[in-house]
Amino acid sequence: MGWLERIAERMMLKARAEGKLTGLEGEGRPLPDRPVETDSTAAGFRIMAQAGVLPPEIVLKKQVIAARARLSDMPEGPERAALLAEIARLQMRQAIAEEARRRFMRD
Repeated sequence: MGWLERIAERMMLKARAEGKLTGLEGEGRPLPDRPVETDSTAAGFRIMAQAGVLPPEIVLKKQVIAARARLSDMPEGPERAALLAEIARLQMRQAIAEEARRRFMRD
């Protein structure tokens, strides 16, 4: 066990002794199944989701999905063309946000 693991273990033991680990949400239930995190991005997204914060690329992805759902029920016409243009704009913004995150993580 490395030094970081020993420090974390001591902090958990101290919190348990002080009663800080009782009455927590989900106590006594098994941990939810989650995919194995392969990089820091997945861990960052998970932490933000738990805090109720969504990164811009996820917000844009949800907007694209909602717009596509509206598109499936829409008849041909100028409103459909405008919605297609909006979907293209949202997808472009999503791609820009994803690329910005990738570049940030690389540097």
